[in-house]
Amino acid sequence: MTTLRIAEIFGPTIQGEGAVIGAPTVFVRAGGCDYRCSWCDSLHAVDSAYRDTWAPMTTEQVWAEVERLSGGVPLTVSLSGGNPAIQDFGPLIEMGKAQGYRFALETQGSVARGWFRELSPLILSPKPPSSGETVDWDRFADCIARARDAVTVIKIVVFDETDYLWAREVAARYPTLPVYLQPGNHTPPPPDAEDAAIDMDGIMTRYEWLIGRVLADRWFTPTILPQLHVLVWGNKRGV
Repeated sequence: MTTLRIAEIFGPTIQGEGAVIGAPTVFVRAGGCDYRCSWCDSLHAVDSAYRDTWAPMTTEQVWAEVERLSGGVPLTVSLSGGNPAIQDFGPLIEMGKAQGYRFALETQGSVARGWFRELSPLILSPKPPSSGETVDWDRFADCIARARDAVTVIKIVVFDETDYLWAREVAARYPTLPVYLQPGNHTPPPPDAEDAAIDMDGIMTRYEWLIGRVLADRWFTPTILPQLHVLVWGNKRGV
């Protein structure tokens, strides 16, 4: 029996970013991560100091909560974190797909799983220089290979010029994968805050800069999106 460490399960809400932005979604947020990004906006699911808030749940218990929240009506289930790839969500995906649900997962690409091929989509979000983390590109490539024919996309958070130039290098490394760019939230919520203050003007200024930077370079392949949930709810959690 698979036991999962779950930070929170919530929804239905909308997916706020990336390839399935706007899609009605139930979120299953895993507890635990092998990265510690400087601007992480979900430290309550990353920092081991908050392990006592993560619930040990069987696959069956997680699925029962997804069904309860969705009313048994199939929709997108987003596996997030932390890094959900460090746990075995394969049985949950199998269980849900049998009922007509769709599964998306976002990970930094540091741990490859065979069940990535069951995702739609697999969102690989390599962390740029501003994060303080370094990407292992061999592991990243292994994630792509494990996904096989599943829809796979790259999503990069951009805070500054260095991040932007790095994103261009990543896109050039994987020219066949769709790329999504989004401005970073420089006022992420502290782990204990349910609805922390946010510098929305600053975020929108960065978004405008990012759009202008991409268009000035005539780099017309990426999709440039805001974090839709941030525009609607700010730093509020569970939405």
